[in-house]
Amino acid sequence: MKTSFRLDKYLADMSVGTRSEVKNLIKKGLVMVNGEVIRKPEYKVDIEKDDLVCRGEPVVYQTLVYYILNKPAGVISATNDPKQKTVLDLITDKSRKDLFPVGRLDKDTEGLLLITNDGDLAHRLLSPRNRVPKVYCARTRGRMTQEDVQAFEQGMDIGEKKKTLPAKLVILSEEETQEGWESWVRITVQEGKFHQVKRMVDKVGKEVVYLKRIAMGPLSLEESLGKGGCR
Repeated sequence: MKTSFRLDKYLADMSVGTRSEVKNLIKKGLVMVNGEVIRKPEYKVDIEKDDLVCRGEPVVYQTLVYYILNKPAGVISATNDPKQKTVLDLITDKSRKDLFPVGRLDKDTEGLLLITNDGDLAHRLLSPRNRVPKVYCARTRGRMTQEDVQAFEQGMDIGEKKKTLPAKLVILSEEETQEGWESWVRITVQEGKFHQVKRMVDKVGKEVVYLKRIAMGPLSLEESLGKGGCR
């Protein structure tokens, strides 16, 4: 792994400023490496050995970064958007500009989303061949039944080339409201097809009215992490 970078790239990578902004900071003598003021943007910094301070604050180079985010409804799973708030807008202390969400949650879906710059990990989590389980909590309009449980277990045709892989449906509770029956369920899928949970529920004649992802592989959403919070 590369450990030596230009000073201006080091600072820009850590979101101190744009490349031109950090060059200006360097030329003004506001950057120190190992206690010495450095005024050359091209100065080579060893991220494993050198101590860097900018405007009196230490700047530590981070190569791989991971955030667990509790995505709220109304925010899109994208790196940037000129009109809508994105999941990256929720991370105010990010130190890198190359972060991205691992997979997508619909705009109206809440819950666990991993934000990182680790492409290898993202591939392992998202690759269908790895069958990484993704667990959702959902409220449905319509009464889920044991027949639905069996249909999920067998996999179903939701309009793709292949049937879905076997999924697990657990009926948590149900109640009759003025609008009809509603159910709370937990659904575990092993892939990430477009709108998969909603389409599977629709296939058995019900409708998802609330959806939240609570786990993905070894990662689970902590109850203490409020909507829009991350760690």
